[in-house]
Amino acid sequence: MADTEQIAIVRVGPEDAAAGLALSSEAHWNQNEADWRYFLAKGTVFGVRDDERRLIATAALLPYSLGNAWISMVLVTANWRRRGLATKLIDACLETATKQGLTSWLDATPAGAKVYGPLGFTPTLELRRLRLDHAISTKAEAPPSLSPCGLEKFTARDGLVMGFDRANLLSELGARPGSRLLSYHNAMALVRDGRKARHIGPLFADSADNALAMVNAIVQSESGALLIDAVNEQGKFLRGLIGSGWKIERPFERMRFGRAAPQPADLPFAVAGPEYG
Repeated sequence: MADTEQIAIVRVGPEDAAAGLALSSEAHWNQNEADWRYFLAKGTVFGVRDDERRLIATAALLPYSLGNAWISMVLVTANWRRRGLATKLIDACLETATKQGLTSWLDATPAGAKVYGPLGFTPTLELRRLRLDHAISTKAEAPPSLSPCGLEKFTARDGLVMGFDRANLLSELGARPGSRLLSYHNAMALVRDGRKARHIGPLFADSADNALAMVNAIVQSESGALLIDAVNEQGKFLRGLIGSGWKIERPFERMRFGRAAPQPADLPFAVAGPEYG
């Protein structure tokens, strides 16, 4: 193997979508090729190649509005791990963010948080990824209780919660084949395809009861496996999911580069996913 001190960090282009997907699939992540193409088109993706030009590691910086950006897709193929590549790639993202005047955020696994903390990231929020293996409905359409949700209304609520605008992202996710922007009374959520399972989130509601009712309605209108990244601070919602058969797969920790930021008064019940925030 090459000396990691001599390895160059390179920009990764649209032609590498399949190679990026291979890395996230190896890690058993849920991203599909459409996710990779979005990052390659809208973000800055850094990578490392081996002597045979194969992509062996990546990290992406996705800019949002008001000087914010998300770092994600931090991946290293198995036989190149523990050699400092992830740290080098994060450093490249942070350097780019600094040059562009961006504050960086990320959602870290427990192992990742141990790396990101010494780099200057501060915890802000805890998340729990839950999985439901078998949504049991055979209905082709959503039940009457679920209604389509307008994109403008959905992005406005997302902006209030996040503190910055993600209309471009949500428009793209919502327009993908199979995606559903839904409302249920005062709750609203996005449901979209992933590589391994359908993903619910972001999810907003005025109460845990309405959020749980919406998830139950979505489950009744879907088939196959579902994932949701629930906000741990929404304790009643999380307990309700577990009580209805959802299983916790792993925790995530939302982190911000620099000083800790106060939590928004209006927390979501579930987020868009660790790759998007």
